[in-house]
Amino acid sequence: MESTFLFIIEAIGTFAFAISGIRLAAYKNFDLFGAYTIGLVTAIGGGTLRDLLLDIPVFWMQTWVYLAITGAALGIVIVFRKLLISMNRMLFIFDTIGLALFVVIGIQKTLAVDYPMWVAMIMGMITGAFGGVLRDILINEEPLFFRKDIYATACLAGGLAYWGSNMLGWSDVTSQSICAVIVITLRIGALRYNWSLPQLRYTPNHPEK
Repeated sequence: MESTFLFIIEAIGTFAFAISGIRLAAYKNFDLFGAYTIGLVTAIGGGTLRDLLLDIPVFWMQTWVYLAITGAALGIVIVFRKLLISMNRMLFIFDTIGLALFVVIGIQKTLAVDYPMWVAMIMGMITGAFGGVLRDILINEEPLFFRKDIYATACLAGGLAYWGSNMLGWSDVTSQSICAVIVITLRIGALRYNWSLPQLRYTPNHPEK
């Protein structure tokens, strides 16, 4: 039952991240193959790095479903391209959903192979964020992960919420749900109220000529 639930979460997260990647590729006028590749990298990049670090079978190499989900996402963008490409909030919505669900998956898969919670939190952040980093690099954008926007911080906060609810003895499903809600809430709050982390600034002192 739990494995089915996690698979559903991972499938939804894959679809959401694929949409966000394909949508940006379409905005950059990539061809269909390029758009599919960007969507796939966005969807599987974080999970691939996670599985390699955990030394477990890479998830998307066990079934063709994730490739098919990315293909379905490409079809959705083609059909609704005017709506999806013209609205910046669409990217935010799909990116946030994918981020929240992949953080949950990363934590759960790490705990399943008996790593401690602090490792699971890092793997949750990698699972959620690394695909987006690859996406932004491939389309020649500054990675969202490294901007002042609340992104990695939301992943870590979700992980802490998961840890806390787990220590209270709550069920895995409850912990997973709380983690996802925290990530989504922080991302929405950052957009709505302009929350951000302090920036590291350096202004060189130019000697007078």
